[in-house]
Amino acid sequence: MKSLVCAAALSLAVCASSAFAQAPTGHAAGNMSDEDMIKLALSAAPEAVTKDATVITVGSDGKTRTLRQGSGQWTCMPGPMDQTDAAPMCGDKNAMEWAAAWMAHKDPPSNKVGFMYMLRGDGGASNTDPYSMKEEPGNNWIKTGSHVMIVGSGAKMLDGYPREAKADPTKPYVMWPGTVYEHLMLPVR
Repeated sequence: MKSLVCAAALSLAVCASSAFAQAPTGHAAGNMSDEDMIKLALSAAPEAVTKDATVITVGSDGKTRTLRQGSGQWTCMPGPMDQTDAAPMCGDKNAMEWAAAWMAHKDPPSNKVGFMYMLRGDGGASNTDPYSMKEEPGNNWIKTGSHVMIVGSGAKMLDGYPREAKADPTKPYVMWPGTVYEHLMLPVR
């Protein structure tokens, strides 16, 4: 999921204070000013979340750059460079740790639940393969509009939510069901 590639890059930048060369991110308009990238990143979540958020971007060279240092627990970024639709996101510390585990192909931290905002939607993702980066026959590609995500060790909280590979993105559903990275997608519009 491209939106989670952003989260993973962000997570590694926040949690490990290092660049992540494997998943360059930023925004398709590579010539955007820092102010424009900050504005785009902050559009991912409500002002109450973004007002004190740190904003970062990860360039095509894999280097993380802080666009605005915040004082809150949230970190936001403008979105992937190779996506035509803007897909900014904001996540809390636990969500970033979860994303780092996902990118490293490791088990997510136990007993932690994280929250991510993507109020401008995402560019699409496989609903069955956590590592598929493009739509292909049989990978159950799904594009979710404005949404929030609850990630982490909360499998019991997912009981009762749809777990179909071909989920309806207009209703809450479990993404990547049956994997250690399954998480709840909650459309908000």
